[in-house]
Amino acid sequence: MSIRKSVVSGSFYPDDKEELLKYINQLNLKNDNELFENIKEIKDVKAIIVPHAGYIYSAYTANLAYNYCRNINPKRLIVIGPSHQTYLKGASVALYDEYETPLGNLKIDKIFSEELINKYSFLDFNTECEFEHSTEIQMPFIKYYFDNASIVEIIYGEIDFNYLSELIDDLLKNSDNFIVISTDLSHFYTLEEANNLDINCINAIKEKDLELLDYGEACGKI
Repeated sequence: MSIRKSVVSGSFYPDDKEELLKYINQLNLKNDNELFENIKEIKDVKAIIVPHAGYIYSAYTANLAYNYCRNINPKRLIVIGPSHQTYLKGASVALYDEYETPLGNLKIDKIFSEELINKYSFLDFNTECEFEHSTEIQMPFIKYYFDNASIVEIIYGEIDFNYLSELIDDLLKNSDNFIVISTDLSHFYTLEEANNLDINCINAIKEKDLELLDYGEACGKI
């Protein structure tokens, strides 16, 4: 059995099961009730966009999204993130059997992953992507909230955004699928500067206006 080993546990997030469980449970005690009130009318959630920095920076925000979707029972979660460590032309789909997390391994839907590679010419399997954190950082949350689901990991590099758009549209046609998009917004700015940049990304998503992305920073925003 092949296992995609966790490579940033113990640095980006706790590598001890009990410590990690305590961490997530403490995050849930801090949930912003007002925020949940504002979004409770959202129905039929099919995808979330979540950050992939170290948990000390990103976990509160990511956990809000996962917690809100906790009652959704997808068969399969497709986790899509940009490559940081490896140059890629196109995108890589993981073909391991399982994905390691401190909370226990996740099953990779290997058959579905192979079908995607066979269907799309821009998809392949690159073993060097096993060092990527943008997707790994999501796996403990997925194990915690969607223990019975399988996962598909897609890491992209240099690619025309239209190809990814076509892929995601296709994936969303299948009600068994739930999409997790991994990104980060601006880095190393003052709070005021970061807010000014980030609101452009948020508005670009809300208004489906690609030109607004030129005025913000998002990791892998292609």
